[in-house]
This record gives sequence, C-alpha cells and structure tokens, in this order.
Amino acid sequence: MSYSTALSIYLALIVCVSAGKIKSFDYGNVKPLRLRHVLPEVNMNVSQMIQYNGYPVENHDVITKDGYILSIQRIPYGRHGRCKDVDSKPVIFLQHGLLCSSTNWVANLPDESFAFIAADSCFDVWLGNVRGNTYGKRHVKYPIHSDEFWDFSFDEMAKYDLPAMINYTLKTTGHETLYYAGHSQGTMIGFIEFSRNPDLIKKVKTFYALAPVSTVTYMGGAFKWLSYFTPEFEEFFKIFGIRDFFPSNEILRILSELICGHKVVRDVCSDILFLIAGVDTKQLNETRMPIYISHTPAGTSVKNMVHFAQLHKSKKFQMYDYGSVQKNKLHYGQGSPPEYNVSAVDVPSALYWGGKDVLADPRDVKSLMTKLPNQLYNKYLPPWNHLDFIWALDSGNLVYRDVIMHIKSQEKK
Repeated sequence: MSYSTALSIYLALIVCVSAGKIKSFDYGNVKPLRLRHVLPEVNMNVSQMIQYNGYPVENHDVITKDGYILSIQRIPYGRHGRCKDVDSKPVIFLQHGLLCSSTNWVANLPDESFAFIAADSCFDVWLGNVRGNTYGKRHVKYPIHSDEFWDFSFDEMAKYDLPAMINYTLKTTGHETLYYAGHSQGTMIGFIEFSRNPDLIKKVKTFYALAPVSTVTYMGGAFKWLSYFTPEFEEFFKIFGIRDFFPSNEILRILSELICGHKVVRDVCSDILFLIAGVDTKQLNETRMPIYISHTPAGTSVKNMVHFAQLHKSKKFQMYDYGSVQKNKLHYGQGSPPEYNVSAVDVPSALYWGGKDVLADPRDVKSLMTKLPNQLYNKYLPPWNHLDFIWALDSGNLVYRDVIMHIKSQEKK
C-alpha cells in the first residue's frame, strides 16, 4: 500500500469516525479474514488486560485543577502475588504518548510489557492518562460534546494533567518522590513542566524519556504534511463540528478483528498505524497487532494535533499559536507564543532514542541533548522507530530492564 493511499484511508476514517458517520458495522455474510483466534485483550479495557495477565489493579480518578477527570491505573505488586509483602517499593509513573493510553504499557506479554516487568521487579507501578483519550473523557462541568471540553493541547496536559496525576500518586502511596518514565508526548509534557514547576520538580527523582520529543523540526510522516495545511485542516474540522481526533471505538475494533489478524493484509493496518509514528520494523510483534489497533489510536483533540503541526512549521518548542498577534496577545500578553525552555529542566534525565524515529528525529534529539542541563546518560538504538519503545519484541531487555536496573542502583545509594 502506498503512503498516499494509506493517508487517504486514514483521513477518511478520521472524518467518518470523529463525525459519528460510522457507528456500527453489518457483518452480514462477510467472513472475517483471519487465521488465528481473536486475542482476548482486543475487547478488554486496560484494567481487564492487567487482570487477565495475573496482576492486581486499582483504578483511581484524578481531578485536575481545571476540572478534567482522568482515570489512572495502579499495579501495586507483581504477578500472582509476587512482591506483595515487600515494604516501601519504589514508585514508577509511566506516561503514554500522543494518541495513546495506558494500555501501551500492558499490550504485550508479561515479560515484554514495561508495567508488568516493573511490577514483577517489586515496583509500585502507576499508569497515567491525559485528557481526551479513552480514559480521560469526563469533566466536572463540560459535556464531552462541547467546544469547551476539547479546547486543549499538550499545553494544558503539562500544566494541569501531569501535576495532578503525580501529586495524587504520591499522596496515595505516602511517598515523597517517584520515578517518571514517559514516551513521546509523555516526554514532552515532562520537559515542559519539569522546567518551570519547582514544587513538581522536587518530587521526581529521575526522568526517563523514551523517544523524547521537544522540537520536531526534522520530523517526517503525516504531521509533516499536515503542517503544510494547518489552517485548512482546522477550518475543515470546524465546519464539520469535529473536536476530537480519531478516538478508539467500534470501527477500530472491527478493523482489528476482521483485517489485522490476517498475515496477507496485516500491512494495511501497519500503514495506517504508522503514518504518524513511522514505518514498521522487524521489531514489531505482528501477532499482537490486533491488540495494538483495538486500543490505539486512543484519541485526542484536534487542537492538540494542530499544535504538533505548528511545532514543525515554526521549528520551535512553543505554546499553541492562536494565529494572529492580537489573539496571542490576548492569551499570552505578547504577539507570538512563548517558547518552552528545556535548558531549565531541573530533573536528572536519561534519554532513550531511535535511529529510525520519524517523530523524534535523531537530529532533533541531538539538539535537545545539548540543552538539557542535568542529563545522566543516553542510549541510542539505531534500528528503532517511534513505536518500538512501547511495542518492540526486545524492548524489555534493551529499555525497560535497563531503566529498572538504573533505578535500583539509585535506590541502593
């Protein structure tokens, strides 16, 4: 499948699904094209996925200062009671990336998924979610179909969601500090808030950035092309009254069940899934593709997608651009969006980055590394792309256990 064809399919699905044009599917006499049975996790939520694999799970609702209700998950100990009686476990908080959710950390087998590996290593594991995704679609005041609900980008995720989740985690566990590991957008909101929030900074022992994102000057994929048509893109979605961007729902679950499990057409799913994050690699566990597709994309706001496109066009790591000097002055008191200062990130940081990452391009990551003032180390994985950091077959050995090893060495000091 060509890139342009996949992009056309992708955008058509966005319009149909987001606008509610596709709400159900008539199976009729259609025979599902599949060689394998449907994996049970395809139809589970994140808590059910955790329990299915033999781990305990707690669901917690976190309310942000601006009223969003975020459902986050906790795995307090390991599989089948492992580490249950261990006192004072280190707390690790895992934050997903763009268009993703907490399912990313539990979508593979127990010895391959970050959350499961950490829990079995005697960590108290917390899984974050941000506004607008599958587990962040509630507000104390605004209904989900209102303009007010969807008026956000990663600016607000950093300002409100991240502090609320970390503070709640520490209050619940009784700990004063925790370890933070983010992927993609999860690193971005960390770079933003760990550079300006003194209260939050002192609560994070170490920041592990997987596929780190700040500037996206050199990014490829769908966002690069979207950046050329940002005003038209915004106007198009306004006309159709679409506020949320590609939520995970029935059409995606059907797509994964009917199509993605069959080897012949699995590449179709791969093209759609990797339009933004990069092409498929040998690192991907293809047998798990139905699970990935059924839970990701998990949705975000159109405004957030536009904000990412703006970063590429401006070549700056800055706040949302409202499109005119007057509007920016109204929001920021100046004619252009303020830039974020990664040189002020005052949390010890470790970076894991890939050589074939089209969203966190190596050139952008190298530029980021020259600015971070408190970098502990970095690990370069030449053949990896953006999604390998959450789904690669050897991510457990090359990244997750490496992070855990470094944390345990810190705990011994």
